[in-house]
Amino acid sequence: MDYLPFNKSKKTDVNGLVNQTSDKQRLKRRIKNFSVFGFTSVLSATVLLACGQMSNAESGASGSGHESVKNAGITNSRDMLPSDIVTQLQSLPQLTQGLGETGQAVIDTDKPTLVKFWASWCPLCLGTLEETEAWRTDPKFSGLNVITVASPGQLNEKDKDAFVEWYAGVQADYPQLPVLIDDSGAIIQQLGVQVYPSWAILDKRGNLVRLIKGNLTSQQAYALANNADNDFAELKNSKSAPEATTQNNIQSPKQENGVYYNAQGKPINTRTIYLAGGCFWGLEAYMERVDGVVDAVSGYANGNPNKPNPSYEQVIRGSGHAETVKVTYDADKIDLPTLLGYYFQVIDPTSVNKQGNDRGIQYRTGIYYTSEEDKPIVENALQQLQHKFSAPIAIEDKPLDNFYLAEEYHQDYLAKNPNGYCHIDLSLADDKPAISGQQKVALTPATTVEQALAPSRYANFDKNALQNTLTKEQYHITQNAGTERAFSHEYDHLFAPGIYVDVVSGEPLFLSTDKYDSGCGWPSFTKPIAPQVITEHNDTTFNMVRTEVRSRVADSHLGHVFPDGPRDRGGLRYCINGGALQFIPVNLMPQSGYGALVDLVKE
Repeated sequence: MDYLPFNKSKKTDVNGLVNQTSDKQRLKRRIKNFSVFGFTSVLSATVLLACGQMSNAESGASGSGHESVKNAGITNSRDMLPSDIVTQLQSLPQLTQGLGETGQAVIDTDKPTLVKFWASWCPLCLGTLEETEAWRTDPKFSGLNVITVASPGQLNEKDKDAFVEWYAGVQADYPQLPVLIDDSGAIIQQLGVQVYPSWAILDKRGNLVRLIKGNLTSQQAYALANNADNDFAELKNSKSAPEATTQNNIQSPKQENGVYYNAQGKPINTRTIYLAGGCFWGLEAYMERVDGVVDAVSGYANGNPNKPNPSYEQVIRGSGHAETVKVTYDADKIDLPTLLGYYFQVIDPTSVNKQGNDRGIQYRTGIYYTSEEDKPIVENALQQLQHKFSAPIAIEDKPLDNFYLAEEYHQDYLAKNPNGYCHIDLSLADDKPAISGQQKVALTPATTVEQALAPSRYANFDKNALQNTLTKEQYHITQNAGTERAFSHEYDHLFAPGIYVDVVSGEPLFLSTDKYDSGCGWPSFTKPIAPQVITEHNDTTFNMVRTEVRSRVADSHLGHVFPDGPRDRGGLRYCINGGALQFIPVNLMPQSGYGALVDLVKE
């Protein structure tokens, strides 16, 4: 797999999380339209850590991140950062030959500064160094200092001597990229950097404007460059971030008397569903990004009818209400099964009263409908979802009994507080949900294991149609050798009996019998179902030497194999992207065409 070694540390910055002054509708539409400094930049990258976690010890709360965050107040970023931050950066050693000995040679104190924090073990960091170097030499960025900082000996990075020796063999590829060395870790500790890559945005005086956890896209970086003349002051003090063009160019729908109108002034054919999925801050922000969703509002649903319109304090004390998001969607653009598919992507459907880092009945999962027409759709979606899990699905399926709007500070929380607590990978809203249990190509009958493993059975897939039959993530992984975020895929913690097949061709690849919990964050197996179903290739990307694993028939990128598996089971660890696989439960194997392999599956 691409992350080696892996970093399990998780931490959330809770500074500056509450701002109740932002205008709700403007922020809601702007966050829908992709903010340079909004949560899209914080969470869109496929980094090791997504939204982070807030432990009870860190937050001082007894239940969740909400309670302490609500009372935390606003912490100005100027209070977080010493005024001599630029002086600190200027004093750091600089590794790239020809750019000076220290940071002083590459930092102009008359310019704002973008600082990229990165690590040698982070593939996304390494894969974007060239892009970062290009920004530094691009005339559009002439008004900015663009530098990078590495912290040897910190956060699983090599020690200083080993890092310097490693970078000496790399720097020729990036001759114009400044790499400053902070082996004390003082700067990342001051900023709370725990995610790679991260970006710090400093004004001319060295004040922290924003810390972005994740990677910057070219569009975001250009927007920063265009704003450099304003010294970021307007951004820092404004109620919302500057708007940018989105890939879908979504316009803000107008609402009058409960009716939504499109840009042409015509009423939108809206429907409503109520979804509970843990902390509503993340679920609301996630649903706002789904194409076809018109509006999403946080509230409390299906609690004690004797406690109407509860406060947040009453909810956490046991009013029985679930933190729920009212989702209004355009029925002409998205249907309910697809919307539920998006919902299933970001919840743990087998957890009871628990999602992410939050515990309590208010964090249960549930689908609450107001139309009887929706009932069979919801029931069918849950039945299809159950096929993927051996444990029972714990999602409530009920008519909406009551719903009350949450307090204003909860609405659009992540729009107001881009670094706020979130247990959801918001970037999944850009990825259409997979169709559970769908067999792409009908399989010919097989009565023996040899017949079931014959490559000709799986060669009829349409390679030209993969962008339509696969999700964006599946396509990126299998066709572009991409890597999903660690600990992000449901198969990482799935140990139900069955087989794992190539998501492209349906070729059987691994047995649940050979799956084990390696702790690395990706599904891990001690061996394939048969040696011939996978191929191995030398992989030297990212200045590492690894063995890539691909499927035999479709040539799908699966992951990598390492010699650090259980010794009593062969000593190998096949570290595989869950997005490259489709799980077939043992009870569905016969009807799915894999009946001849059932006897290979052991409990």
